[in-house]
Amino acid sequence: MVPILAFALIPIFFGLLLGYFAGIRKFVDNRDVHSLVRFVMNFALPCSLFTAIAHTDPAMLKSQGGLVAVLGLVYLALFFLAWFVERRMFRSNAADSAVLALTLGFPNATAVGIPLLDALYGPSAAAATAMGIAIGAVTISPITLAILERSTLKGHTHSPARQIGSSMWKAVRRPVVWAPVLGVLAALVRLHLPDYVNRSLNVMGNATAGAALFLTGLIVSAQRFQLDGRVIAAIAAKNLLQPALCLGIAWIIGLSVAETRYAVLIAAIPCGFFGLVFGKGFNSSPLTASSSLIFSYVFGIATLAGWIVLLGRLG
Repeated sequence: MVPILAFALIPIFFGLLLGYFAGIRKFVDNRDVHSLVRFVMNFALPCSLFTAIAHTDPAMLKSQGGLVAVLGLVYLALFFLAWFVERRMFRSNAADSAVLALTLGFPNATAVGIPLLDALYGPSAAAATAMGIAIGAVTISPITLAILERSTLKGHTHSPARQIGSSMWKAVRRPVVWAPVLGVLAALVRLHLPDYVNRSLNVMGNATAGAALFLTGLIVSAQRFQLDGRVIAAIAAKNLLQPALCLGIAWIIGLSVAETRYAVLIAAIPCGFFGLVFGKGFNSSPLTASSSLIFSYVFGIATLAGWIVLLGRLG
C-alpha cells in the first residue's frame, strides 16, 4: 500500500512544489499566468481527455452507466453544497464560490486517478477513470465556467435568462468541455485514427499532468496559506463526505463491487486543480480554495489509505 500511495502522490507533490518554488523565487511570473492557463485548458488537457476516452473499449463504456450516475450525483452534490455554504453562510461572491465548489467537487482524477487505480485494480479500471474525468468535464466544469462568464457580464442590460444562456454557450464551446464528448462518440463508433494522429494527440496530452500541477503550484505561490476551521471543513467534505456519499449511493442502486471500488476511490482522490485554473482566467483565486487544495493532499495520505483498506474489505 505504501509504495502505491508513494507512486501516486509523490509526483503530485513534486509538481505542486516545483510550481510553488518557481513562483516564490520569481523564476516564473506567478501574477500573469494566463498564457499557461490557456495552454493547459485549451490544448493539453482536451487532447488528454479525448485520447483517454476514445481508446476505451465501447463495451466497457456502455457498461459504465451506474458508475456515471453515482459519480455525477456526488460531484453535483458536493459542488452545490459548497456553493450554498459559501454564498449563504460566508457571503462570498459568485465567482469565488464557484471556484471553491469546483475545487472540492471535482477530484484530481486526471493526475492521481490513472496511476492509483491502475496500480490497485489493473487495466480494467481505465474506463472508470476516464469516465470519472469526463463526467466532471461535462457537468460541474461548464457550470463553473458559466458562473464565471456571467460574473463578467455585470452591468450589462441583458436579462438574467439571456445572461445564463450566453454564459452556458461560451462554456460549452471550450475544448475542455467538448473534447471528452467527442472522445465518447469516437469510442462508441470505433473511430480508427491514423497512428500519426494518435501520437500527435498523445504528445500534447502527456504534457497535461506536469503542466497543470506546475501551474497550480504557481497560482498558489501568489497567495497566502491558512489552515482554519473553514478549510478543515472543506477538506472533510472532500476527503471523507464525498466518498462516503458515493459508497452509500452505490449500495442503494446495487452497483457491482468492482464498480463501487472504482467510484468510491475516484471520489476519495483529493481536490482537483480545475477550479483554481478556471478562476485564474477570471481573476478569482479564493484563499480557501487554494488552501483546501494543498491540505487535501496532506491529509489525503491518511484518508486515501483508509479508503483503500475499507474498499479492500468489500465482498
